[in-house]
Amino acid sequence: MKILVGLSGGVDSAIAAYLLQKQGHDVTCAFMRNWDSVANGDFAGNPTLNDSVCSQESDYADAKAVADKLGLPLLRVDFIKEYWDDVFQTFLSEYQKGRTPNPDILCNRYIKFAKFMKFARQEGFETVATGHYVKLGHENGHGVLIKADDRNKDQSYFLAEVNREVLDHVLFPLAEVEKTEVRRIATELDLSIAKKKDSTGICFIGERDFRAFLSNYLPMKSGKIVNIVEKKVVGEHKGVLYYTIGQRKGLDIGGIGPFFVVGKNVETNILYVVDQEHRHWLTSDSCLVTKMNWLANRQFPLRGSAKFRYRQQDQAVTIEKIDEQSVLLKYPQGVEAVTPGQEAVLYDGDVMIAGGQIDIVYQNGQDLKAKVNQEGKQYRHE
Repeated sequence: MKILVGLSGGVDSAIAAYLLQKQGHDVTCAFMRNWDSVANGDFAGNPTLNDSVCSQESDYADAKAVADKLGLPLLRVDFIKEYWDDVFQTFLSEYQKGRTPNPDILCNRYIKFAKFMKFARQEGFETVATGHYVKLGHENGHGVLIKADDRNKDQSYFLAEVNREVLDHVLFPLAEVEKTEVRRIATELDLSIAKKKDSTGICFIGERDFRAFLSNYLPMKSGKIVNIVEKKVVGEHKGVLYYTIGQRKGLDIGGIGPFFVVGKNVETNILYVVDQEHRHWLTSDSCLVTKMNWLANRQFPLRGSAKFRYRQQDQAVTIEKIDEQSVLLKYPQGVEAVTPGQEAVLYDGDVMIAGGQIDIVYQNGQDLKAKVNQEGKQYRHE
């Protein structure tokens, strides 16, 4: 089989390519360049920074070293404009609305499993492979995504927005491979990236401070931090857009703590918090999820599970389908910090059913955001 492997410069995609080569496939690799730090102006506020912070050129060098070591050809393709238009602009737009989107999910949807797939076909490849930790299964003649054997590394969450049709043209060689085994193979092959750290965070931010990066595109505007229980101002934030629901660190509030972010009002530029005793303000018991991307067929209502953030534990939910675009999730046990704008990924056992955007979060039938805003408006102007 003629396969194009997305080679990122990391150890996972390197071993994915090696395993396919070992299986006898005709393997070609391709490195995707999605961000130009200089052209995109994200060093505007700090001219001492350079492109090494978001190390795509270093990653390309690592990818080239791996391809050379394995004796595989390496293509290079730029999706800088596409990434800016489809991923980064959406990222900024959502932040301006006070939401916290996941750009990795957007990247997989628009770049790796759309633009890259199109590029592969143009180059004569019918199949694309990546180093994601996820399984590919089949139901009723269609591909479905299943959690990887290595549950600590399972990345199905990040693939919740890919088009279902592409699943018939992809491979995930690491589906049943543990991360420790990936490292062992890389070491055995004497690959230069065998001990390279896993990438964390967002590529276009790299190792930089998140607020400092974002301020180049969404200028900081300080404002009040209001304790909605005591109805008083307890501090000053650096820009309401830069905080997320449930956040505890980085609030710089003196006195007795900790404090937790329970809401933010973009219009009034006020950040709302509560202390430990009142963190029940973070707990919701249902939410509306919209912009659904369906990846498997099921009958509803259905008792399944939902992942509301990548590193959070899966939560038992009842899924009630409203229409093709929206579902209501009920979880009477209560879940903290379910956040509008983030992705809710739904599972039936290990099979991913769908992904969608968390739109409205409810507590005892009330819109929790509206409830927090109403409570916060009563603070004393001292």
